[in-house]
Amino acid sequence: MEINVFQALLIGLIYYLSINGTPWLTLLGSTVLARPLICGTLVGLVLGDVVQGCVIGAAISLPYLAYISAGGTVPMDPGLAGTLGTALAMAANASPEVAVSMAVPIGLLGTVIWIAHMTVDISFLHMIDKAADDLNSKKIDRIQMFIPQLFLMLISVIPVFIIAYFGSGVVKDILDALEGKPLHVLEVIGGVLPALGVAMILKSIMSKDTAAFYFLGFVLAVYLELPIIAVSILAFITAFVYTQLFFKPNQV
Repeated sequence: MEINVFQALLIGLIYYLSINGTPWLTLLGSTVLARPLICGTLVGLVLGDVVQGCVIGAAISLPYLAYISAGGTVPMDPGLAGTLGTALAMAANASPEVAVSMAVPIGLLGTVIWIAHMTVDISFLHMIDKAADDLNSKKIDRIQMFIPQLFLMLISVIPVFIIAYFGSGVVKDILDALEGKPLHVLEVIGGVLPALGVAMILKSIMSKDTAAFYFLGFVLAVYLELPIIAVSILAFITAFVYTQLFFKPNQV
């Protein structure tokens, strides 16, 4: 699959929205759009195969299940991993397992964009301070609304556009050269990374109060062979009833 100029530009815009705390075109916010499942689905829509984009995005999501940004620090960038990882994997016709092994280092590279974003944004605050000294409220509004957004678009859309447009063929050639055992190794690594993400999220949520629900879901999915949608609906109902019984505020 080849990625044309227009598709590469749209992929860059998807990444821009995924790291934008105050996006112009969506009310979802970066918290939702930064998830590889969402990014991957949107990339699949752009490339003409929503299902494959969703499948690859879901696979990339697993290593990032326990992802958290504390205090403004970003140890990795799931938005970039989901966006570029899905685009390059679909262009190279790679399996979801290979896509995961490709996406993780891409996510680490995304921290460079985030650091540049946060570092340069400090200068905009000084510009606002100067406008405040001049009692120019309109200038303050213009600075905080447009200049940081234009800068973020510059450092997010352009790199992703270049990599998606010029790098898709390179990735395909590399994967073709790795055909056989090396590619199998990548698939094995890609299969281990999701297990690591699941283990991390289980460690963070597992307690004596929640363990029973986890094993109940495991039994429903594995032994009773219920589809994941049915398990999810049952989980929602159980969570709703549980919170209503044990966490409802006392009424006087």
